[in-house]
Amino acid sequence: MAQPAPTPPTAAPPSPSPRQSRLSLGRIAMFESFRYRDFRWMWAGSFVSFTAMMMQMITRGWLVLRIADDSPLALAFVMMSFAAPSTFVSLIGGALADRISKKRLIVIGQSGNAAMTAVLALLDFTGVVAFWHVLAIGFANGSMMALAMPSRQAILSEIVPECSLMNAISLSNSGMNMTRIIGPALAGFLIVFIGTHGVLFLVSGTYLFAAASMAMVNAGATPVAAPTGGVATDIKAGFVFAISDRAMQGVLVLMLLSILFGSSYWALMPAWAREALDVQSDGLGILMTIMGAGALVGTLGLAAVSNMTHRGLVLLVTCLMWGLSLAAFSQVTNYLAAVPFLLVLGLVNSVFMSLNMTMMQVLAPPEMRGRMMAIGMMTFGAMPLSAMPFGALAEVTGSTPDALLISGVLLTVATLIFWAAHPTLRRLR
Repeated sequence: MAQPAPTPPTAAPPSPSPRQSRLSLGRIAMFESFRYRDFRWMWAGSFVSFTAMMMQMITRGWLVLRIADDSPLALAFVMMSFAAPSTFVSLIGGALADRISKKRLIVIGQSGNAAMTAVLALLDFTGVVAFWHVLAIGFANGSMMALAMPSRQAILSEIVPECSLMNAISLSNSGMNMTRIIGPALAGFLIVFIGTHGVLFLVSGTYLFAAASMAMVNAGATPVAAPTGGVATDIKAGFVFAISDRAMQGVLVLMLLSILFGSSYWALMPAWAREALDVQSDGLGILMTIMGAGALVGTLGLAAVSNMTHRGLVLLVTCLMWGLSLAAFSQVTNYLAAVPFLLVLGLVNSVFMSLNMTMMQVLAPPEMRGRMMAIGMMTFGAMPLSAMPFGALAEVTGSTPDALLISGVLLTVATLIFWAAHPTLRRLR
């Protein structure tokens, strides 16, 4: 099937405000999206929101370890409670994003996260917090994120013109990668001085700041198209489009393959670091920071490319390099030797994800973009589950490096097969 031409936007592309021409960042191609006022507010809100989320993740882990007697299983359950809503709430969030104000949905999501986090902080402060409280509030936090995330991604196409969309998505992901470095370190430092409840109160306030930043955005206040049916009908229409459009189908399937076979290292990195390199938590933290730095370089590099051609081919190549770098680093037994492999892994992972989201928005008509972002987000909900078979394999074989090796090899093979079987994707420009 021939690739359908992207549906033109219903409104004129945004223009930089008069003051934006004086911003030095806007003169640099890499930072071109910062010329747009709405993007600056959106980027600031997203940055503090993801910083808050990373701080909350670390703090919630310390809290669970304290109240659940250092149980790793309890940590796994908490992770699942946060991730589970991505598989179904995101579909509702995507349908709503195409029906009502994207801006309003994001503000609601951030305000809801602020309220839920404040409740957990108060429970911790009063000394009555229990494990089920953390599970319930983790589920609520995950639901708020899943509700708002499709709107957060889809609104970018209303903030910047299509020619700047890849730049905007890459810069947004760069900010998110920066929070992966800043958030955990900041939370770990503050827990020592103000305790878990103090950090959670701070996180709650940070979510409110993110909501206020989003309220300053003018775009996304009205839906792109009027709804023609119920939410269930809209969700069904989104799946029909995703399945019937050959190009969109290819982008989504490749993302699913990358999550199923390539995301195991997120859960298994601590065990790998201990087995392969004999390092403790501080050494692991440095390794994760190195990988985050690689991801930051990748997204900033992609942001600097203003007019990329052969996007489908680049997407396939980066997915292939993801599998190869995962397989290679799994067998490293020297700390310094692991550094370049982790840099490459972080870089190709971030480029793949940013480019994937760009193509999903370009391929979808404006009135479908929220739902396509939601379907894409469903794959992230499967990330914790995808690590389970490789974790079980590591348990049975007694070797986490070998389990990660198999994970990387499977992603490599799956990508090569998909490359040969899907000519539409590799021809996408």
